[in-house]
Amino acid sequence: MSLELIRDFTHCFLSSSVQQPQFTKNPNKWNQIKRYHKKITSFYPSISNPSSTLTHLSLSLLSSRNQSSIYFANSHTLSAFSVSFRIQALIVMAEQEGGNGSPKASSLTPYEEALDALSSLITRRTRADSSNMGDQFSHLFEYLKMLDLEEAISNMKIIHVAGTKGKGSTCTFAESILRNCGFRTGLFTSPHLIDIRERFRLDGMEICKEKFLAYFWWCYDRLKEKTDDSIPMPPYFRFLALLAFKIFAAEQVDVAIMEVGLGGKYDATNVVREPVVCGITSLGYDHMEILGNTLGEIAGEKAGIFKDQIPAFTVPQPDEAMRVLEEKASQLNVPLQVVTPLEPSLLNGLRLGLEGEHQYLNASLAVALCSTWLKRTGHLGDTNLEQSKNTLPEQFVKGLTSASLQGRAQIVPDQLINNDRSNDLVFFLDGAHSPESMEVCARWFSLAIKEYNPDQTLFNRQPDSSKFSLEVVKMHHGDRKSTQILLFNCLTVRDPDLLLPRLMKTCADHGVYFKKALFVPSVSVYNKVGSQAMAPIDSNVDLSWQLTLQRVWENLMQVNKGKITDVASVELKEDMEMSASNCEHSAVFPSLPVALKWLRDRVQQNQSVRFQVLVTGSLHLVGDVLKLVKK
Repeated sequence: MSLELIRDFTHCFLSSSVQQPQFTKNPNKWNQIKRYHKKITSFYPSISNPSSTLTHLSLSLLSSRNQSSIYFANSHTLSAFSVSFRIQALIVMAEQEGGNGSPKASSLTPYEEALDALSSLITRRTRADSSNMGDQFSHLFEYLKMLDLEEAISNMKIIHVAGTKGKGSTCTFAESILRNCGFRTGLFTSPHLIDIRERFRLDGMEICKEKFLAYFWWCYDRLKEKTDDSIPMPPYFRFLALLAFKIFAAEQVDVAIMEVGLGGKYDATNVVREPVVCGITSLGYDHMEILGNTLGEIAGEKAGIFKDQIPAFTVPQPDEAMRVLEEKASQLNVPLQVVTPLEPSLLNGLRLGLEGEHQYLNASLAVALCSTWLKRTGHLGDTNLEQSKNTLPEQFVKGLTSASLQGRAQIVPDQLINNDRSNDLVFFLDGAHSPESMEVCARWFSLAIKEYNPDQTLFNRQPDSSKFSLEVVKMHHGDRKSTQILLFNCLTVRDPDLLLPRLMKTCADHGVYFKKALFVPSVSVYNKVGSQAMAPIDSNVDLSWQLTLQRVWENLMQVNKGKITDVASVELKEDMEMSASNCEHSAVFPSLPVALKWLRDRVQQNQSVRFQVLVTGSLHLVGDVLKLVKK
């Protein structure tokens, strides 16, 4: 369907008069337009007469879709653009009209069409492909020219954050702090768990579908028009980073907080020439197939975001990593400072919005980044934002205690269990996927399940439109016992011999033992975004990796057999017919939905037991569980 046809039809549709416009010379096309108009106005009479203002805006928008002057910042323009998208969808449905005069249900929505186009940018090579390292990094600057973003980025007040673990949490804390200080914020993070729009947050909320579509097609169409064989379309993550810069420029945010996707030096977010301040969170062994096999090599890649004389902060690091960070900082005259964990007393009796002791270090880094941003942008002297050594501004405290991030130390009761028994199956979700973060996750889980008592309620804050909803989990003691289950998967580039022992040992050190470990393949496919990313259950799915994970677990259980005694304290009625491989301490299931069904069946068959399920090893697994549990 051509843009010209859409434009001409929009003219007729919005003006509510089927008169041949001057720019439509082709009588066959004009007849086609009239047929569309007749069909659609009969299907949807309530929207056949929009205002003349929208007519003018939509026409100017469609006729100028590839002009740099269109930024979609005006709310009326966005409304007009959403009308044009709806019209495109109606044209598609009219083309697919069935014999009964109604559109076919199989047609994609405008949002699904955009996700389909986005999916086309996902490359099929593995992450371990050596060409990932700096692969045509200079192309990014050509893309910025194509999108007229060079000046916009140079004018942005950016906080840039890299690291192995904690960077998403640090960015979330920083965004919440500055939003509570009264600034318009833009936050770009990765990956998303349920919806791609989670990656782009404006004032703490994920971008709405209408704005996402407007900005997406603006960038996608322009790049499609201007790229060629020498400079092809940007791959998936690079496009998303470019889209983030476009969104934040058009929405005129006061501060853009950009989380590095992978590494730092060659990451798509590193087109930023002069951020206001940079941060490096805790470093560890991750993405070694790309970043290097030593902490020094990894630190060198992360320090790639350092810019000449731009202040930077980090947290305590292993000696090898810290030496490299200090060396890189010295070469660029970067004043590098190390923060220590935030003192809980500074929160005035409140708790951080993100659970876990490790979050006090991330919170401290966020405080340092925000304080420096305020100072360097001339805002530190604003009313009530002054900070002393022993106190935090009220806005900082509110930001830290109200921050929310899905998939990190998150507690979700199963919503498909009857309400009066919803706490009989509770999921403890954390996307830990490195040895260090696995240990932190295990410590959090061990403490969280022991915090429950008859008079205590544990709250987990989640964003819900413009406010926070509280998911309440109450645990009642008495005759009922709790048992712990592990639900695990990780990417094949991870080393389970590093991950699983750290998890098991840390839990055991806290007196927590898993009754059963369940290993499942991924539900989401790597080459699709959106609802189509949920792969259909395949009876012939390759479970070789999950069987490898199971062998590692069973070997660990044998090695620690004499030390583990509490694991047998709860007897369960087990039916393992649904599993592909069942061992004494673990099982492999052919899919995540089958594993969840097995858990729910266990709840029904063991009504004197509460099941506490730790979901970890992969943010993709966490996202898949959230999609299925929250349906």
